[in-house]
Amino acid sequence: MRSFFSNKWTKRFFSLLSGLYAFLVCFLGYYAIFYNVHINSKVYILAMVTGVSAVALAIMLYTRKQLLTRFSSFIILPAMLPVVLLYFGEWELIVPVIVTGVIILLLSGAGEGTKTAIGTVVLLLYIFGALGYFLFTSFFVTSAKQTVVESGYSPSNMYRYRVVNTEDSSNGSTAIYVEPNYADVVYPFATFTLKNMERVVYLERPICEEINIEWTTETRQQVTEELNAISPDILVTLSDEEMEEFGHPYNERLQLTGIETEDKFALGLTASDVDPIPLETLTDEQLAIFNLARDENGDYYIKEPSEDTLRSFRKDPGEKIYLKEMNDSWLYEFYLEENNTLPLSSFTDEQLANLGVSDEGDVMYFNGKVCFRFYVAEIEDYYDVNSRKLSVDLLSQ
Repeated sequence: MRSFFSNKWTKRFFSLLSGLYAFLVCFLGYYAIFYNVHINSKVYILAMVTGVSAVALAIMLYTRKQLLTRFSSFIILPAMLPVVLLYFGEWELIVPVIVTGVIILLLSGAGEGTKTAIGTVVLLLYIFGALGYFLFTSFFVTSAKQTVVESGYSPSNMYRYRVVNTEDSSNGSTAIYVEPNYADVVYPFATFTLKNMERVVYLERPICEEINIEWTTETRQQVTEELNAISPDILVTLSDEEMEEFGHPYNERLQLTGIETEDKFALGLTASDVDPIPLETLTDEQLAIFNLARDENGDYYIKEPSEDTLRSFRKDPGEKIYLKEMNDSWLYEFYLEENNTLPLSSFTDEQLANLGVSDEGDVMYFNGKVCFRFYVAEIEDYYDVNSRKLSVDLLSQ
């Protein structure tokens, strides 16, 4: 048995488990950044995290001279920084891992100089991280008093809502927040809810004394008729792929916007005309006013690109630089933008279904007024539960 545990391959195998523990700690740090935690049982999670950490510590001490274990010992404490800051107060989740990280760092097989350097860097990370987070929450997060007066779920259980009264110096306000109820990550010990998913669907000032929330279930066709009755000019924003699918290629979507007054006069317009101008409506002579031209295939390109422009696109003199090669910032330089909107009234029910609008769904009424429709949430992609974008808003939730 002794020879088994002293075998280098045995130690290398067990060092993989230390790497797995470090990976789980990094995964917890990822959750701390993008999710809020709601612990179901503090006793259960304390026992579980302590048990797993104790086993991991024993394995890491046994394999402390293995390269993977040394690397794991160096990343545990830095990976726990977002957990400490964003889950502050959930000590049953934090303390066992921090204790494990400190012990294995001190007793790892690395040299004293390496451990001292890593320890110093980690300490500075925690000091400056805590200071920065404290300053942010002190100066940039609102201190207005908020009270949740009502909360619940939609009939389909797809959405949850809360009504919040905010007391401030402007007589306060009443806001309704709606978020998806299908994006939670549920474990036996805790539930993690995505941050930045709540959307304000109604806001009223001052504080509303009477609150009456009603939910109904409506079909896609019903909501379409209601929205078109409100206005036939409601626009729907689509992706490039969706615009192509609906028969609107790139060249047809390009339009001039915000052009100078003298250019308006050159096109026979008045100074007060502000509507975008589709490129496909312009003649070759009019395109030349904006240093643009059109080839035999209908593709637009820069007529006389500057040396800097040629250099930016890595083109030789005489080569064409097509607008379809440009990103939005370059298009803006030529007063151009893509029009990726279509009027809602132009869609058939089948096309709306292809865009991902459900056959039926939840509609919320606040004091008799519609404030949330499943239809709009789906067609405008209110809740992109697969996106993970870093922003300062993640620090305030």
